[in-house]
Amino acid sequence: MKTYAELREMAVARKGEDGLEAVMPVPPAIRMADQSDDRILADFTKRVFQAGFNWTVIENKWPGFEEAFHGFDIGRNAMMSDEDLDAHLRDTRIVRNAQKILTVRDNVVFLSDLAREHGSAAACLGNWPLEDTIGLFALLKARGARLGGVTGQYALRSLGLENFILTKSVVAALNMAGVIDGAATSKSAQAKVQAAFNQWAAESGESHARISRMLAAAVPD
Repeated sequence: MKTYAELREMAVARKGEDGLEAVMPVPPAIRMADQSDDRILADFTKRVFQAGFNWTVIENKWPGFEEAFHGFDIGRNAMMSDEDLDAHLRDTRIVRNAQKILTVRDNVVFLSDLAREHGSAAACLGNWPLEDTIGLFALLKARGARLGGVTGQYALRSLGLENFILTKSVVAALNMAGVIDGAATSKSAQAKVQAAFNQWAAESGESHARISRMLAAAVPD
């Protein structure tokens, strides 16, 4: 497996020192552990609606989503009835996709369960050890609604967790680095990915988020 230093050298060769730093993630203004659970629901919903859709359209419509879903109040959205669903399907302020609309209610259940177990969903998700990021991804996939794959991974990063994201470029870099051979979907491959990020973080002192971006910069776009 290539070392962090070797991979960073490759990224600098492609982007230059300034160019590489320019694509690095900005440190979060608010840690995920300090977010309110309604903001977690909001970001989960945004990422679910953006998946397979034009992100700019969702961004432009987002104030309407906030209004339609009552500021993503946990209690109010837990009560979503068939009548509420019908109203959402007529609401031009949002993208009217029934399956994605229902994820709001489903993810309220998920977040509420975490809150009962840990005091708040933010405390559980935001304090999850990054040395077991793959375990957190598995939790989102198993108990969340449409939060598997990069959808949940992007949401975590957006909410202030400095996790890696397994984009196509990052997976390509992991293959180039000799960590995995092929996709990063099997349990054995994911265990190797986690071990590699843990090792590179120990070598460099960098966050998993910055290492993730560095990897993406080390391979062709």
